[in-house]
Amino acid sequence: MTGGAAMTNPMDLSGRVAVVLGGSGGIGAATAQAFAAAGAAVVATWRSDRTGAEALVATLPGGAGRGHAALPAAVEETPTLVALAAEAERRFGRADVLVNAAGFTEAVPHGDLDTLDDALIDRMFAVNWRGQFAAVRAFRRLLEAGGNGLVVNISSIAGLNGAGSNIAYGAAKAGVDVMTKSLARALAPRVRVMGVSPGVVDTGFVPGRDAAASAKLAQAIPLKRVATADDVARAVLACATLLPYSTGSTVLVDGGRAL
Repeated sequence: MTGGAAMTNPMDLSGRVAVVLGGSGGIGAATAQAFAAAGAAVVATWRSDRTGAEALVATLPGGAGRGHAALPAAVEETPTLVALAAEAERRFGRADVLVNAAGFTEAVPHGDLDTLDDALIDRMFAVNWRGQFAAVRAFRRLLEAGGNGLVVNISSIAGLNGAGSNIAYGAAKAGVDVMTKSLARALAPRVRVMGVSPGVVDTGFVPGRDAAASAKLAQAIPLKRVATADDVARAVLACATLLPYSTGSTVLVDGGRAL
């Protein structure tokens, strides 16, 4: 995560603090595990599943005794993000990486314009776009303080191909891709901003998508399988370790589905 300086082990994140919003979810939990395994102290946030987040932290290398923490945050409620940043600073004195992995969706056929009503559209953007921006705003000072901060926004190939669970979700993720580029320019050189864009992921994120549906979707993917949460987490970790000269880019983790 450093600039031009050589690193004897670029995968060693000892002494760094990674905040994973949505840390109790599938991709978020796998990302928390990956960063902890690389030596970072991890803050995994939860919105409603406190028990799950605390259980996750207990499984991280070193457990809570290493400094890992499960803290509350609701990305659609900006005051909770401001409070989260303050608590991270109080406990750790720093935050080096912010992973925006919180989100939600609902399956709505693209031709069903009535079901995608104003309330659902507003919630889609509040959670999947505004919340990510608000998190960066809340953590900006801490990320800049170390001189080599990193934001990783979890996007989706729905933002590229206009497919996905519903039209508003795809539009919000397209907005995340633009946000990643804009913030990369605005926050350089002290903070890099990257995106990771999964295709179909075997996490249960999309309500109603069972194993049979995933298996059917896999046949249309060039690599003939859906992604695992670990596939996505490895890409997020790479942004922090193996790609120190990249910013404003979005890494596809889709098995070729966007082709």
